[in-house]
Amino acid sequence: MSTNTATSTNKPVSPQQSVTKIDTSINWVHFIGGGVGGTVGAVLTCPLEVIKTRLQSSTYRTQPPPSHHGVRLALYRRAFQPIASTWTSIRTLYTMEGIPGLFKGIGPNLVGVIPSRAISFATYGNAKRMYTELNGNRESSLIYLASAATAGIITATATNPIWLVKTRMQLQSSARNSPPKYNNSLHCIYRVVREEGIRGLYKGLSASYLGVAESTIQWVIYEQLKLVIRGRKADSAISHSASSTTSKDWLEYLGAAGVAKLLAAVITYPHEVLRTRLRQLPAGAGNAPYRGIVDCFTTTLRTEGVGALYGGMAAHLLRTVPNAAIMFFCYELIVQKFGNADHTQR
Repeated sequence: MSTNTATSTNKPVSPQQSVTKIDTSINWVHFIGGGVGGTVGAVLTCPLEVIKTRLQSSTYRTQPPPSHHGVRLALYRRAFQPIASTWTSIRTLYTMEGIPGLFKGIGPNLVGVIPSRAISFATYGNAKRMYTELNGNRESSLIYLASAATAGIITATATNPIWLVKTRMQLQSSARNSPPKYNNSLHCIYRVVREEGIRGLYKGLSASYLGVAESTIQWVIYEQLKLVIRGRKADSAISHSASSTTSKDWLEYLGAAGVAKLLAAVITYPHEVLRTRLRQLPAGAGNAPYRGIVDCFTTTLRTEGVGALYGGMAAHLLRTVPNAAIMFFCYELIVQKFGNADHTQR
């Protein structure tokens, strides 16, 4: 009996073990929260993703930019003209290809979203913890930036083949006069590897690395906005518990996620067009033969003008801004509910 008592009294005196368990469980909460949030957002906004991808591709850009317009006017028209026609494009796609056309690439998209968002959020959390410890347990904008860059590079490298398949599936048309080259995602992978080699699965990776700037800017802005929200809440004279989250708090988090994504996407958008074009089908059927990211940029700029680098931006913003809000809302909800529950249980 005395031995058992000693053993039981010694168990609580192991804070390191307790912290390790909490950290592990919290990591899983972040992992699951990112995957669930990304999945819900991807399903709800898939039709806009298809429209955006087609507007970015040279395959579906049949009209050259008017030569009599200045650069600024051409840029304006190319960037914002799709706002008025996005829903028309969706109706046309539905008429020509039906409901399956609205959800082209949803398979690899969902397969890619779950691991990519999960890896991204988990890597970001772990990197932020590590960099914060190296900085004397002090967080800063530089910590957020380094953590987001680390998460972006790792996630882009791990999931590039999935996004390449998604892009190829979305760009092919299922119209009767244009039979699809790929029957499904697995068939797409098989043909890409057979015809283009393993390296074919990593086309567009260089542009994805450029896209790390977008996720980095998004994370930094989001973290700063969260600090503002929490600071105002802590300074307020509201009588409810400081640890509780009100409906207003959730709306502010939704707004913070949307604003962060909007600013980051507008600043870094051209990389989206370059990445899509590098992943599209090889030369032929009207596709430009791009030898790399630099050649893709210069060729697009020379033959189609500056506005082509912003093709599909309206549809992109209409999709990614609400998608980011949905994703971060689900993520914050899951982390707060299950993460806090885990804390209280321990």
